Amino acid sequence: MKQVEEKEEASVYQRVVLKNASPYHYLKVRLVLEDESTRLSAVELKYFIITGLKSLYGEVGAALNFDVLKYDEDTLTALLRVYSRSLVKLWSSLTLLGSYQNKACAFRVLQVSRFDPRSSLIIRIFSEVIHS
Repeated sequence: MKQVEEKEEASVYQRVVLKNASPYHYLKVRLVLEDESTRLSAVELKYFIITGLKSLYGEVGAALNFDVLKYDEDTLTALLRVYSRSLVKLWSSLTLLGSYQNKACAFRVLQVSRFDPRSSLIIRIFSEVIHS
């Protein structure tokens, strides 16, 4: 009887390194409020998010650096920019924010990207990929 040797193939691991990758992540979020007549300014929205960071992570969370790049008061939709290393902290605090002025609310994360969605180059590249 002959024994057949079976070779195990090593699993393939591919490391992808993005040169000049952005140090930021961008989040498109929408605030859903129980009282739909409530409106927040961009400053109030940022303060509300900082309050959530502080309640979850303390003073370290309150000091987390993020920017509100774009905000639509009518739809309560915002484009946030945060350092990639702080993405999880920001996202988790948004998830756990449950009330604004004693009314129920929730943040919905609509999109997350390493690339600035406002960049026309990225929009052009994506449209070329979609249409080809």
